[in-house]
Amino acid sequence: MSSQRRTRVVLGVFAVVAAAAAIDGAHTWRQHLWNKSIVSGPLPADDKDVPVQVRFAQAHARADSGADDAALRLYRSLEDDSPLGQAARYNSANLLMRQAVVVQAGAEPGKAIALIELAKEIYRDVLRVDPQYWDARYNLERAQRLLPDPDEMDVAPPETRRDAERAATTMRGYSPGLP
Repeated sequence: MSSQRRTRVVLGVFAVVAAAAAIDGAHTWRQHLWNKSIVSGPLPADDKDVPVQVRFAQAHARADSGADDAALRLYRSLEDDSPLGQAARYNSANLLMRQAVVVQAGAEPGKAIALIELAKEIYRDVLRVDPQYWDARYNLERAQRLLPDPDEMDVAPPETRRDAERAATTMRGYSPGLP
């Protein structure tokens, strides 16, 4: 291979590496600007080209500021089976539980039932995708303590007639083997 050809190959490789570095640098700079806008507080308006991480941060900021309904809407738009979607589900269930606790302590505690049931269902959805999500398990258990699920097995036994005969007690010469 001639030195001229070798020089062209080296310059070509250098040009490819420089282009990749420029693209990566532009991507990093854009991420830095998004992070800076998240930290500074004023977040961009809801756009489709806004990264999901920024929308998640918006939802978290709205939940912290007390705008629960807006935060729930943003979390709902992020829910999918990705790790960020799972975190959005988990956070929306936590937000519903916080609302339920406030409502339960208020004048009409019965209105908290729907919020608790919805939170329990969302925790179960999270656990269906990731059964090892221990925070969701713990919070589901706490929600169960606030409002236990009705057990179908705890149904009252069927009524028996008082005057009905019981075979084991009326049979002559039969010992049920009790001590």
